[in-house]
Parts: sequence; structure tokens; C-alpha cells
Amino acid sequence: MPVEIRQAQPRDATGIARIANSMIRETLFTFTTQERRPEEIALRLREDPRPFLVAELDGRLLGFATYGDFRTGPGYRHTQEHSIQLLPDAQGHGLGRALMAKLEDAARAREVHVLVAGISSANPKAVGFHSAIGFTQTGLMPQVGRKWDQWLDLILMQKRL
Repeated sequence: MPVEIRQAQPRDATGIARIANSMIRETLFTFTTQERRPEEIALRLREDPRPFLVAELDGRLLGFATYGDFRTGPGYRHTQEHSIQLLPDAQGHGLGRALMAKLEDAARAREVHVLVAGISSANPKAVGFHSAIGFTQTGLMPQVGRKWDQWLDLILMQKRL
């Protein structure tokens, strides 16, 4: 059975939290240390009309991609910051590319002009991935993140849709 990429539903909130929380607990790829609660994710899925895509195989969520506000204010409404997270065993098989292609299509349909990626310097594979799908590095913010007693740089990349 092929991987299905679809809009997330509130019933997916536990699986989404599992993926996000493993990244929070086990990596420096995100600067946050506060785990996500399934109830909060389910609420977002019910109330926020923006795309939130999941990749599923045989009932198992393998990853997700979504976007949210880059900054507040109406002047930034056409610029969104995305997030993509895959389980480690789902990486390297083209699933990230497929999720991002569908997310970009959905963003274009909602008149998003630019997608931004904020990437931890501890995640060079993410920089390579984004470069391969057409993102360019537009900024580097040294030591703006801190996790596990380490200062981390934030790499900003963007893609005009």
C-alpha cells in the first residue's frame, strides 16, 4: 500500500504529538523543550484552516508538514513559516519532498508568496534537504537558541512560490 498524504484530522493529534515530542526530547533540531499535547494539536486542527498534512502508511503516521504565521501583522500575511517532521525511519525515501510539494501547492492556493524555514544549526541535513527543494539561505542568527546548555544558531531559508 502506498503512503497516503492527506489533511490531518483531530484523530491524528496523538500521532502528530508523538512525532513532534520525540524531536523535542531527543534532538537539538528544535529549540523548544515544551512537549506538545494532543489536545492542543486537535484544537488547532479543528480551528485553523491552514493546511496541516500528514503522511500515513498502514494506519501509522510517518510525518507531517504545516505552516503558520511568520510574523504578526497584515503585511506578512503572504509569508508563512513551515514545519516538516518525519520519523527517522521515514527519512531518505522521498516522503519529505512529497509532503513539501503538496504543502507548497496548498500554500499557493491560499496566496502564500514565500515559505520560510527556520533551521537549527544542529540539523545540517535539513539545510541540505531545503536546498535540494529550492530554498535558499537568507540569514544566519548566531547563538539565538539555547537547549541542553548549548547555544545554537538559527539558519533562515526561504522559497518564493
